Amino acid sequence: MVPKAGIEPARCFAPADFESAASTNFATSAEEGFELWHSVGMNYPTIESAIGNTPIAALQRIGIAENKPKGNVLLGKLEGNNPAGSVKDRPALSMIQRAEERGDIRPGDTLIEATSGNTGIALAMAAAIKGYRMVLIMPEDLSIERAQTMKAFGAELILTPKATAMEGARDLADQMQAQGKGLVLDQFANADNPRIHFETTGPEIWQQTNGEITHFVSAMGTTGTITGVSRFLKEKNPNIQIIGAQPSEGSRIPGIRKWSPAYLPKIYDDTNVDELVYVSQADAEDMCRRMAREEGIFAGISAAGACWVALQIAKQVRDATIVFIVCDRGDRYLSTGVFPA
Repeated sequence: MVPKAGIEPARCFAPADFESAASTNFATSAEEGFELWHSVGMNYPTIESAIGNTPIAALQRIGIAENKPKGNVLLGKLEGNNPAGSVKDRPALSMIQRAEERGDIRPGDTLIEATSGNTGIALAMAAAIKGYRMVLIMPEDLSIERAQTMKAFGAELILTPKATAMEGARDLADQMQAQGKGLVLDQFANADNPRIHFETTGPEIWQQTNGEITHFVSAMGTTGTITGVSRFLKEKNPNIQIIGAQPSEGSRIPGIRKWSPAYLPKIYDDTNVDELVYVSQADAEDMCRRMAREEGIFAGISAAGACWVALQIAKQVRDATIVFIVCDRGDRYLSTGVFPA
């Protein structure tokens, strides 16, 4: 067992926490595009410019019989359209770029991160783009597709015992940093994680719904998405309801965690979160299959969990515009058996 990392209790972030001392472009609006990720002087966009500005798609069949008469619309934000396939592309590049701006890292350095998959894939891509050695630590029981994708981007993998779960991976990352083996970006405590969702994901949702969004649903893993998006949306309209999707007791849903107090991500700010709804592994996996078969949305299990929660919220309301995050794609879960052969 790897010793505990001594994670501090969660704290709320002030606006200043979201600003990099080296950055003068704090609020990049959806209308401006993603100039943050364009290299100065380039005549053509790079792969970085493909991150963000993801589409939204209305559910056309699932729940439509119940929701159409009530005036409800459910919208999935398709984050699997990002180049490395998940919502984590946004904070991965943000954490590296902002660390460069502050002078904390430079190309050629070794970066370390504990990950359950999506952040690792996104960081592996970002490290390949920026020229870093990337060492990723993940529990041994996560899908083989994730490990293969990380390696395809050139990352080095260290697998930790299934019994220690993500806590063990986080502890080992901290231990390796203490031994001088590299810098931990720490998605769980890095303010550049929620910051990018405040700057981009939130504004995109607001623009795409013409400000008519009434409810926002996000699976909760590192909590960066729900923390950043909720802060932006509540500033626009305090009446928007923010709902977090968490796994029910005994459920193991990749990408969603119910953290113990000692490991609760330091970036998590519950100030703007109105409700937590618990979803079972069985319900999430069933919805995963239904989204593919009935909507043509090939999503991952945590994304399906958020969809399931959105449908539960829809049962209680009328004339609602409910947006949920489709955080990744289903192709990185094929080996889990959730999609029958």
